Amino acid sequence: MRIAVIGSKGQLGRDLCPLLPGEVFEVDRSMIDLEKRESIQEGLDRIGADIVINCAAYNLVDKAEGEPEPAMRVNAWAPAEMAKWCHSKGRYLVHFSTDYLFGQDETRSKPYVESDLPGPVSQYGVSKLAGEHLVRAYCKNHCIIRTCGLYGVWGSGGKGGNFVETMLRVAGQGKPLRVVADQFCTPTYTKDLSVMVAELLPKQPVGTLHLTSSGSCNWHEFASTIFELSGLKPSLAAIPSSEYPVPARRPLFSVLVSERLEKFGVKPPRHWREALAQYLKERQLRSSR
Repeated sequence: MRIAVIGSKGQLGRDLCPLLPGEVFEVDRSMIDLEKRESIQEGLDRIGADIVINCAAYNLVDKAEGEPEPAMRVNAWAPAEMAKWCHSKGRYLVHFSTDYLFGQDETRSKPYVESDLPGPVSQYGVSKLAGEHLVRAYCKNHCIIRTCGLYGVWGSGGKGGNFVETMLRVAGQGKPLRVVADQFCTPTYTKDLSVMVAELLPKQPVGTLHLTSSGSCNWHEFASTIFELSGLKPSLAAIPSSEYPVPARRPLFSVLVSERLEKFGVKPPRHWREALAQYLKERQLRSSR
């Protein structure tokens, strides 16, 4: 089995590739330019993959608000080309999406399942929703995996670092921190997500799946737990979103759960706090080597 992982150098791709069966082709920007249709088609033709996994995304959420075109090219039109190729060759496509598809319902307090209707509140969210629709339209044999709040060993290639590393870096500089306490999600360790994806892949589920850690928290609670587990006590204030203005709106509640995962026989994800403790432990081991 030949598997092409697009976005292999990002934090998710790097954790996922070593867990995949068969022959894995780690596809980066030098091999396929996601902003050029012909590059996608030609690159996939060269690889001749049986499965295409798209981990790549334009995730500069605030920049996309003023310049939506790059986000649409990478998050919508590129997956459309992958879907067309997979359909024409009879291949299987796995495409990663986001909790930022939701947010219109500001009174929501119940986790979203796969069958809930999306309602994005940012250009980034719109671009990811468009990508989902195009994947469904062009390739029947697909799995769209929505996830949330990713952090991993390798950091985020597009943005540099991740929330955990940012919090630890700023705390290490002795600076006070102000973190929003009215935005709820489920932070998800990319290694845990990768394990679930690797277990699912042989079953080749079709449709949409929500894959995150279990439980939920707001970003201030997540930051507090990072410091608690790291033995740090920085100055940390909880603030509302209104006191941290940014160009793009964020969902106030975008917790995801799956109503479909159990039937595939995959072990339920562990709690986000347990996953974070493991991440911090591995991070400490790496730094001591």
